Amino acid sequence: MDQAWTAESYLQTYGDQVTAYLEGLFDPNAHPTTLFQAMRYSLLAGGKRLRPVLCLAVGRACGIAETELMPVAAALELLHCYSLIHDDLPCMDDDDLRRGKPTNHRVFGEAAALLAGDALLTYAFEQLAKPLPIPADRQIRMIRALSSAAGCYGMVAGQMADIEAERSSGSMRDLEFIHMHKTARLIEASVELGGLYAGLPEPSLQALKAFGLTIGLVFQMVDDVLDVTATTEQLGKQAGSDERLGKLTYPKFLGLEATQERIEISLNRALAHLDASGVDSSLLASIARFIVVRDK
Repeated sequence: MDQAWTAESYLQTYGDQVTAYLEGLFDPNAHPTTLFQAMRYSLLAGGKRLRPVLCLAVGRACGIAETELMPVAAALELLHCYSLIHDDLPCMDDDDLRRGKPTNHRVFGEAAALLAGDALLTYAFEQLAKPLPIPADRQIRMIRALSSAAGCYGMVAGQMADIEAERSSGSMRDLEFIHMHKTARLIEASVELGGLYAGLPEPSLQALKAFGLTIGLVFQMVDDVLDVTATTEQLGKQAGSDERLGKLTYPKFLGLEATQERIEISLNRALAHLDASGVDSSLLASIARFIVVRDK
């Protein structure tokens, strides 16, 4: 069933469908209009939609239609978008550009950006708590998985560690903690939510989670490399920002060549986990390989 899709065509087609679903969630004229305009500004600004599309691809591998999984996929993108708005704030990375456009706080002000992020975060869980045609215990596990990936044992912990490590010598252990929590845990949750929705047996689910976590680390390693090698125009955000902020990155510790070698080793490890899951893996494997060769 997946052989007709390339990673690029699937990401484009279903990324567009995720965007169309997100576009219908909020009325831009709802009161207070500044809040809803700020939410929609970042939510509809484009992006790869990698996290929701990974969830949809897991569903497809398990025989579940993308339309059925769309609220779950949307929850992942809502949460990811909130994290980007907050990450760009002056008290965090103080960025001026995101997805080729001025960052949210540059357009709407810091207070509106902060609240828009808060609203997207909370609405993510409203989406995930909608009535779904699956047993309640599985839906509760999905909510718990996303909460864990996003909160003080996941993305928020990674962001705090990232801030604390700026302009420090740090260590590989610090770097791996940051990448694992700030980036990889949410990508792990993206495939886990698809697997939970599908009711995969526990051994398959755990192997799929290991695939997601490993490919999440690969994604961040590639990001580290692109921050050094790509242009601002390619990235849609300021190139070289990791060095400017004194962040811990793999190229900083290992150099570009050794980082590329580590990416290939980690990709192969991820694909081995995917094979062990027993799901129809061709599309997911293609997306994993695309993560390595992307240029933005």
